[in-house]
Amino acid sequence: MFHAAPSLVPSPRSLQNQNDPHDQSGDRSAQGPSPRPAARRDAFFDNAKYLAIVLVAVGHSWEPLKGGSRVLQAAYMLVYTFHMPAFIVVSGFFSRSFDASPSRLKRLVTGVAVPYVVFESAYPLFKRFVDHDPQAAITLLDPYYLTWFLCALFIWRLTTPIWKMVRYPLPIALGMAMLASLTPYLGADLALQRVLQFLPYFVLGLCLRPEHFRLVRRRSVRIAAVPVFAFSLAFCWWAVPRMDTGWLYHRSSAQELGLPWWVGPAMQLALFGCSLLLTACFFSWVPGRTMWFTTLGAGTLCGYLLHGFLIKTADYRGWFDHRALHRPLGEIAVTVTIAAAVTLLCTPPVRRVFRFVMEPRMDWAFKRDAAELAREREKHEHAQTQTQTQTQDHGQDGREKLGAQEV
Repeated sequence: MFHAAPSLVPSPRSLQNQNDPHDQSGDRSAQGPSPRPAARRDAFFDNAKYLAIVLVAVGHSWEPLKGGSRVLQAAYMLVYTFHMPAFIVVSGFFSRSFDASPSRLKRLVTGVAVPYVVFESAYPLFKRFVDHDPQAAITLLDPYYLTWFLCALFIWRLTTPIWKMVRYPLPIALGMAMLASLTPYLGADLALQRVLQFLPYFVLGLCLRPEHFRLVRRRSVRIAAVPVFAFSLAFCWWAVPRMDTGWLYHRSSAQELGLPWWVGPAMQLALFGCSLLLTACFFSWVPGRTMWFTTLGAGTLCGYLLHGFLIKTADYRGWFDHRALHRPLGEIAVTVTIAAAVTLLCTPPVRRVFRFVMEPRMDWAFKRDAAELAREREKHEHAQTQTQTQTQDHGQDGREKLGAQEV
């Protein structure tokens, strides 16, 4: 998710050119300035984003069905252990370039804050009319349903320069998450409990480099991921009656879950380790080549924000209460249906329809950057100088030709 904005990564060739001041084709000073190569999307990260958003949507569809099936509860617990951490790690990785410059802040507002305000208002209104609940209130400080991620991403990105400045960012972030887990009633405002408990995954993404992702994509890691996932699924099946799934949501303290305060930090460390292990295994299985769904990785924001209306419609209308859906074939049918639906929501046509909400330009709302204006004036003055020079050169050439004809 989400980072939520499109993630552009340079190709290996462009990375090599950035590291080497001289291109292999020769001296650039002799050839003149070359145009800057266009950034290319990395298929691996687009694939990872798409697969993660499918797991998010599938997990939401399993929630109302898992009560009567221990196997489905185990699968639900397994998926919730790593799907959001994986998405947040990728979001942090693509937030490394955030430097609080005017252009970055503008994109943060238009790509994160504006969608948050729109959908934070849309979901309660949707509940009012579809669920006939006039008490559903619109409150921008208490994120509704899945809009918490946009609120968290906004806060995380704003603090990125701080995490890039401190010496030990990941231990500090993990310490803050542990403290949050033992702080009851931190408040629902801005989903601060989730913001703090999921913070280590975002900071980890800031600390990662492309070579770290290449390490987990080795063949040996892919093979080792098979028994790891198998053991994890078996452990989740064992833990279903013994563990509160509230820990996986990262929105409650230990006291709010009815446990002693010291359990909170211990569970944060345990979940962080388990989530990282499963996230690494997930990344090892993500294809690195271009697939049929690679282009859908650019539309994960649409898929994330829009699939909630489908889940809520089925919930409000009582469709999940049908007995057939609580059988194995029904659960598989729901899984396939929501996976296909979120895939459709990530397609370019849907992105174009909702671009006015997901990626609004809003040039009217922002002042022009002083540095940008200065560059434009400098470019304009340079163009005028060149025009005057060319005019003078043409005039001098004309006078020389006229003098030659007279002679």
